This record gives sequence, C-alpha cells and structure tokens, in this order.
Amino acid sequence: MTPSRDALAASLPLPFATLLRGAFLCAALLPAAPATVAAAGWDDPQQPFELFGDTYYVGTRGLSAVLVTSPAGHVLIDGAGPNGAAQIARHVRRLGFRVEDIRYILNSHAHIDHAGGIAALQRRSGATVVAGAAALPVLQSGQPDRNDPQAANLTPMQPVAGVRAIGDGETIALGPLRLTAHATPGHTRGGTSWTWQARAGARTVDMVYADSLNAIGDDAFRYGGNTRYPAARADIERSSALLAGLPCDILVSAHPEQSGLWTRLARRARSGQAAFIDRNACRAYADAARARLRDTLASEAAAAHRSITEGGSRR
Repeated sequence: MTPSRDALAASLPLPFATLLRGAFLCAALLPAAPATVAAAGWDDPQQPFELFGDTYYVGTRGLSAVLVTSPAGHVLIDGAGPNGAAQIARHVRRLGFRVEDIRYILNSHAHIDHAGGIAALQRRSGATVVAGAAALPVLQSGQPDRNDPQAANLTPMQPVAGVRAIGDGETIALGPLRLTAHATPGHTRGGTSWTWQARAGARTVDMVYADSLNAIGDDAFRYGGNTRYPAARADIERSSALLAGLPCDILVSAHPEQSGLWTRLARRARSGQAAFIDRNACRAYADAARARLRDTLASEAAAAHRSITEGGSRR
C-alpha cells in the first residue's frame, strides 16, 4: 500500500520531512482556485486543538488558522479558503469561544486559499482585518495583484471590509495580547508573518505563524529576474533569514504540513503540549524555503538554456 504524504514525511528526519512536505505542497499550489483547494485536500476537516495555553488551531487539514484568545476578545490569524470559513467558525464555537468576540483577523498573504474565507468571517464577527500594505488592495477589491508571481493563475475572491495596513515590526494590542507583524514578502509582495507569546501556567513560549515562502510563479514569471516583481528573489532570501532568526518555540506555517504540525500533533498523546515545541522549526522552515528557491532558479536557468539551444537549432 502506498503511504500517505503525511505518513511518508513523518518517517523522515525533520529537515528532510520539511523538504518533502514542501515538494508535495509546491506540486499542488498552481493555481489557487477553489476547485484546486478542494482537489488538494486543503478543505478536508480537522478537529480544532490547543497549541499552547491561550492559542488554538482552528483551521482545516491543509490550511492553517490560529485563534489567540483573551478575556478582552480574540485574534484570528488567516481565514482559509472560501469553503473554510464555516469550518473555522464551527471550530471556534466547539472550543467554547464566540466568533462575535473575534476583534482582529490577521492575514498572512492575500491569496484565495488563505484569505478567501476572511470576508465571511469578518461579516460574522465585525472584526478589523489587518494585513501588509501591499495586500490591502487585493483584500479590499477581491482582485489578484497583477504583480504577484502567480498572477496568471490566481482567482478573485470576495472583497473584505474593515481592512487596515500594518507595518513591519508594528504590534496589535488586545487586552493582554501583543501580536507583532513581520514583513515576509517574496511569495507575495504583501506577505506577513506573526509572532506572540502564549502562556500556560507559569510557562511562556514564543509562537510564530509563518507565511508561505514558496518561490512559485506562473509560466511568465522568473525569480531569477523579472520586471513584474524585481525584488522577489531578494525578498525570499531576506524573509527566510528573518524567520530563521526569530525566537521560535512553536511554529505554525500557513500550510500546516509544511512545518510538520501533524507529526507534532501525533506526538501529543505521549508528550502533551510539549510535543509542539521545536526550537529548530523556524530554521528548518527557512532552510526548506531556500532549497525551494534554489530549485526554482535552477529550473528557470535550465528552461532558458533549452530555449536558447532550441532557438539556435532552428536557424
């Protein structure tokens, strides 16, 4: 019997498992339309669970969403795809919280698989939606960024109301909660990762919600050099370095399998919430992103060489 992707990745040491999950993910990422989201299994159901203290996973099997809770209200990170919003709302209620008490919805990047459910969740909650400045026009209009590396493959989504921009290093404050935005462009121009501290009893851990760092473009885009988004390669490199250097006890990535979340969840029965702690996870995630960038650049160079060779042979 052929092992599942999760099972195959779980059988490998973490750095190799992370790379393998990234390869699986890259194969499924084009294009990010609702039908593709469903076909990739990203909308598959997943029971919500505690990550640590006041922080919970409320996303689908393939698209992360995290709820950070407090007596003053809650913060939701990402909204999955259009079909994921109802799942997220159910998960919030199942954990004993109210969707109406969500005060902020934070976005990692404005593709339909991570932001397509935000409009519905914002209407249910009345929350303020927060994202990087370059993501604002996409969220407000629902139309893809024409300068996005994947522009030709992207799908419109429902426009989002109540959106505001946040700058690199700025913090969202809500009661005792402090969530900090880290600009991590490259996969998109407005990519943002988020950090905060979660507490359980006397213990405090550093949480990281990492945006995608996949160097993936449409057929016309080249990370090795393009006019549409000239800084894309440098942005991936800078964002990878930034994530590798963050204080990082528990990592959740925008696609959960890409940071080994399901492997760690499987260990929880034996190790409790400590199973989620991996202080090397952000470095491994960044290393995998750098490896994907190298592979993308090599593929682009090979394609350019073939084009030159074939062009010369026809003369």
